[in-house]
Order: sequence, then structure tokens, then C-alpha cells
Amino acid sequence: MSFKMSRLEIPEVLLIEPQVRKDSRGYFLETFRRNQFMDGGIGSDFVQENFSHSVKDTLRGLHCQIRKPQAKLVTCLNGKIFDVAVDIRTESPTFKKWVGVVLTGECKRSLFIPEGFAHGFCVLSDSADVLYKCSNYYDPEDDFGILWSDPDIAIEWPVAQPLLSEKDSRNKNLEYSMGLWGSR
Repeated sequence: MSFKMSRLEIPEVLLIEPQVRKDSRGYFLETFRRNQFMDGGIGSDFVQENFSHSVKDTLRGLHCQIRKPQAKLVTCLNGKIFDVAVDIRTESPTFKKWVGVVLTGECKRSLFIPEGFAHGFCVLSDSADVLYKCSNYYDPEDDFGILWSDPDIAIEWPVAQPLLSEKDSRNKNLEYSMGLWGSR
């Protein structure tokens, strides 16, 4: 197997460690192999891939889609990020719980975040390049954000004063957002 998959505190969220083959020229690794991912319990069919470049202390998120949820496979290609998944499935025993991991360009690990989760990350290095596959297309009409500092979720972000987009700075807490979801 080219990947080691570990379940995190929320068992549907998986940390994926690829087998890295190094030699004098550099290294090679597989970042995705459908049959092995399916054997590991990841049946998502990825249809879109996104790339972001961000500077230190940038926080992107928490983002989600409700009617057209997205599973995500997140990889930090360069730099260092703290990547977070928040369970927003109201019927789940881990509702409002979060899990966070450090991903770096050096370690080559990825985080699989299933449908029904909000996602966000903050940049810990001078800059970071992040690539993530999505199981559904982005739909601006279904795009929701949750306040990064929602006290009911209480994420322990390793940055005190993050750089936020104008859109993310207007996000509301999860409880408020859930009220909006029902009205759509």
C-alpha cells in the first residue's frame, strides 16, 4: 500500500501519509490512488481541485456547503498550515467537535474531510501553498461560512490575530448559521 491512513478523534476524518520514494534526484509520491482510498474507506469521487497561496497568519474558513456538501482531500505543498475539520452534522455524536492537524510541504501528509464538515486552515509559515480536491463543485449559492472563533466550537487556533478575507470576517457562529441554512 502506498498510503498509511489513520483515523483521528473524529473517526470519519483521516490523516493520510503517503509512501515517499527519495533518491539523489529528489523524491516521488502518489497523492491519490482511488482503489487504495476506497479500501481505506474513502469513496468520494473528486470532481474539482483548488489551489491557494497564502501568507503567514492567514486564516481561511470555516467554509462549507449544505445542500451540495463537499468532501475534501487537503494537502500542503509548500509551507506549514494548521488544518481543521468541524463536524456540522446535527445528528452526529461528534456534532460541533473539531479536529486539527499540522500539514507541511515537508511531511507530505494529507487530511481527508468527509461531507458534513466545515473546513478551515491557518498559515504558520511565511507562506503556504495548499491544494485540495473536492467531491462536489463549488456553488456560490450554497456557500456558507462559520465564524472562525465561535466559542461553541472553541478551536484552539495557533494564531491570535489572523488575516481574514472580508467575507470570512462577516461569518456568524454555527448556531446562527444553522438558522440560515433552514431558510434556504
